Amino acid sequence: MQSDRPDAIDLTLVWAMHDALRRELAHMDRITTASDLDTQSVLATAAGWKMFKLALHAHQTAEDDALWPALRRSLAGRPQELALLEVLEAEHAAIRPVIEAIDGALADPNADPLRLGDLTDALATGLAGHLEHEEDRALPLIQRALTAEQWSQFDHVHAQRIARDAPVLLPWLLDGAAEATVAKLLAPLPAATVAACTDEWLPAYIALDRWSPGIAD
Repeated sequence: MQSDRPDAIDLTLVWAMHDALRRELAHMDRITTASDLDTQSVLATAAGWKMFKLALHAHQTAEDDALWPALRRSLAGRPQELALLEVLEAEHAAIRPVIEAIDGALADPNADPLRLGDLTDALATGLAGHLEHEEDRALPLIQRALTAEQWSQFDHVHAQRIARDAPVLLPWLLDGAAEATVAKLLAPLPAATVAACTDEWLPAYIALDRWSPGIAD
C-alpha cells in the first residue's frame, strides 16, 4: 500500500542528517589536506571524529533496523526496486569497515600516513556517494512505496537513536541548519529537552572547537 499523499512523509530529519554528515566530511577534508596538521594526531584526539562516528552510527543503525526492512516488505514483487535496495544496503555496509580501519590506523603509532590518507579519502568518497545515491534514488522510492505510518516508525527509531546521546548529537545535528529545519526538529521534543538544548547543550557545543587535537574525552 502506497501513501495517498506525496507530502505525507516528512524527510526533514534525513536531509538534516545528510547535511550534517557532509559538513563533517568537509572538516575532515580540511584536516587531511592541510600541510601544517598531523592528521593522525588530530583525528585520534579531536571530539569531532567521535561525534561524527556517533551520529553516523545512530543514523545507519536506524536505517538498518527500521527503514530497509519496511521498504523491503513494501517492495515485495518488484525486483528492479529490490535490486536498488540491495545496492544501497551494500554501500551502507561498506562504510563501517573503513571507519574501523581508520580507527586501527589512528591507534597505531607506526601507521603509514599515506595509508591513513587513503582510508579517509575512501570514507569521504564512499559516504558522499552513498548519501547522494540515497537522495537521488532512495528518497523518491520511499515517498512512493512507504505509508506515512511506516515512515513515522522509522522517524521514531531514528529520533530515539539520537536521543541516547542528545546532549552531543542534537546540537551537532542543528549546527548550520536553516531556521525552519531547526523548528521542525525541535517541535516534537518535550519542553524540558528543548530548554536543555537551548540553555546548556548548544552553548557547550558552540564553545567546543571539536576539530582541534587533544580535546576528545
